[in-house]
Amino acid sequence: MKQSTFAVAFLIMCFFSLSVSAGQSKENDLDVNYDEGMVGKYELPPLLVTAEGKPVTTSQEWRTIRRPQILALFSDILYGCVPQPQSPIKTECEVVKTDPEFLGGKATRKDVRIRFENDRGKAEMIILVFVPNKAEKPVPALMLHTFDNTRSTNFQVNPDEPTKLKNGWPLGDLLDRGYALVVVYQGSLADHNEVEFSKGIAPLFYHDGQSFPKANEWGVIAIIAWGGMRALDYIETDKDIDAKRVAIMGHSKCGKAALWTAAQDERFAMAISAQSGCAGADLWNRNFGENLEKMVTRFPYWLCRNAGDFAGREKDLPVDQHMLIALIAPRPVYVYSGEDDKWADPRGEYLGAYHAGEVYRLLGKTALESEKSPPLGKAIIKSDVGYHIRKGGHSVEPYDWEQIMRFLAYHFMGK
Repeated sequence: MKQSTFAVAFLIMCFFSLSVSAGQSKENDLDVNYDEGMVGKYELPPLLVTAEGKPVTTSQEWRTIRRPQILALFSDILYGCVPQPQSPIKTECEVVKTDPEFLGGKATRKDVRIRFENDRGKAEMIILVFVPNKAEKPVPALMLHTFDNTRSTNFQVNPDEPTKLKNGWPLGDLLDRGYALVVVYQGSLADHNEVEFSKGIAPLFYHDGQSFPKANEWGVIAIIAWGGMRALDYIETDKDIDAKRVAIMGHSKCGKAALWTAAQDERFAMAISAQSGCAGADLWNRNFGENLEKMVTRFPYWLCRNAGDFAGREKDLPVDQHMLIALIAPRPVYVYSGEDDKWADPRGEYLGAYHAGEVYRLLGKTALESEKSPPLGKAIIKSDVGYHIRKGGHSVEPYDWEQIMRFLAYHFMGK
C-alpha cells in the first residue's frame, strides 16, 4: 500500500466536507475577517532590501541580486519549485486539427496536442489557438489559463451570439482588434484539487522510490504555470503569432497561476490577474477574507507542502504578494477586483499591485500613484501597473473584458 494512502483518504474527506469554490465565502466562516476596521497595522517584507540587509538602489542590483532571492523564496515556501526529472522528458507538439473558417471565417482554429514522455510515463495537454484571419501576421496574443476543458464544447461558437464562444468569451471582439487567443486548460496536467499526484505530469519527474512531490516541490498552481510555459514553447514555433507579445491571464485560481507563470517566465510580455485573491495579488498580511490556513485546508496541494508551515502565521512569511507582482516588472501587469468579492479581498489586491510599484519605478516604469483604491468603474489603463474594481462578485464580466482589451491595446498596439 502506498505511503500516502491513508493521508489521501483523510484529505479527500476533509475536502468534500469543507470545500468551497475559489473566490466564494461561506456564512459559517466565522473565523474569517470581513471587517476593514479589524485589519489593523501590519508590515510588509521589504522589496528593495537584500537578504543581507543591503538597500537595492539600481536596476542591476534588482536584476542580479534581489529578484533571484525573492523568486527562490516563492519557489521554496509557497508555490514549489519545478523538480529536476531523473529521466529526460521528450516533448512533442502536433497540430491535430485546423479549422480555417471558425467563427464565420473570422479565425483559424488550431487544436494543438503537446505530449510529454519519458521512461516513467506519459502526459499530454490540448491547447487551442484562435488566430484572426484578416490581421497582418504575426499578431499579439492573449493566453488564458482556464477552468474550461479544451476538449469540451465550450469553445464552439455560441449559436445565440455568433461573435462569442459558448462559454461567453468575446472571441470576435478580440479577433477584430487583432489579437490571437491561446487557451490552456488548468486541469490538463494535474486535477483541480489534486491530492495524490499519481497521474498527469508529476510522476514523470519522480526519482527512484518517490511517489509524491517533496515538500518544496510544485503544487497544483505551479503545475498549471508550467503548462502555460510549455504552451508558449509551442507559440514560439507558430509563425502566425508574435511570441514576444503574449499576455498571460487567469481568473481566480487561474489568476494566481497567471501571476506565477509570468513571474517565472520572462518571455511573457504581460500578466493579467482577474480576482486572484489569496496566493494571487492579495496581501497575506492584511488578514482579510481567505487566508493561508483556509487555503491549505480546503485545497491542500494548490501550494507546495512547505506553505502549510505558515498557516495562521502569515506575518512570519519572508515574502508577500506585492513581491510576486514586482517579479513581473518591468513588464506590464493588470489587476482587477469585484466589490462584493470579499473572500478575495479587493482592497488587498489593489494594495498588492500598489506596493509592487516600488520596483516598477526603480526600473523607470509607471505604477499606481495613490495608496487609495480607485472608485468603482474607474480603470487605470495608461500605466505599467493597471487596475480596476467594479460592482459585482467573482466573475469575468463584459466590463472586465473591455478594460483588459484597452490595457492590451495601450501596451501592445500603442493605442
